[in-house]
Amino acid sequence: MKLHNQTMIAFSVTRYQKNDRTMEKTIDKLSTGLAIRRASDNAAGLAVSETIRAQVRGLSQAQRNMQDGLSVLQAANEGLNNVNGLLQRGRELAVMSANETMTAEDRKASQAELDELLKAIDDTAQKLEFNTKKILGENAPLILMVGANPGQKLTVDLVDTSTSALNLTQASVLTSESAEQLIQTLDEAIIKTTGNLTKIGSYYEAIEHHMANTMVKETNLTSSLSKLVDTDMAKEMMNYISQDIRQNSDQLIVSRINQSAGDALKLFNS
Repeated sequence: MKLHNQTMIAFSVTRYQKNDRTMEKTIDKLSTGLAIRRASDNAAGLAVSETIRAQVRGLSQAQRNMQDGLSVLQAANEGLNNVNGLLQRGRELAVMSANETMTAEDRKASQAELDELLKAIDDTAQKLEFNTKKILGENAPLILMVGANPGQKLTVDLVDTSTSALNLTQASVLTSESAEQLIQTLDEAIIKTTGNLTKIGSYYEAIEHHMANTMVKETNLTSSLSKLVDTDMAKEMMNYISQDIRQNSDQLIVSRINQSAGDALKLFNS
């Protein structure tokens, strides 16, 4: 049996339990670093934070999309440079074969080398791929998602560098006349390939510009999200200390009252 002040103990116990629940939330915030972990923490804040979080993650993925696009353009650039080099060598053969000092056998040897050059051009066009998608073998557009929302896209027009696209399927240096005509055809192919290289460079620059803007947006949104959901560690630490003092005080009050009641019982037993 205990003799105690029911009102004071009931008040202290109630305050202790309330404070215990508050301390649990504070410890949760301190341990996770998050001010909002569940809807009950801040229902409106949670809705806003999840919307911002979706934007941040979308922008992050858009940057990866654009990085893939840059990789495609880098591969296309290398492929076009290779084709350009092959065309330049083909032009040398055409100029050489247009010379009347060449014999028929000489021109046959030049034609054999030219045929291999043309095969190499088609090989580049057909086999240069990124994630199984042809890069230089067709004129299909490459559409990149460069933002977090619908409609934020960039279209990159891929180019066809096959011999048929460059009008080189009938290329011949077997006569001086055909070799001379081929010089003009190769000049046009070189101009077209150089133009494609310029176009690829322009797309590369545009994607880099979009990436820079996306990184700025992501940084700003991440900062806003942090301010909304991250715990103010200094403030929560002060709350924890304050709650700990109150909790210890309530424990002391209940303990002292029970001790006083025990002392009173001893007097009755004397």
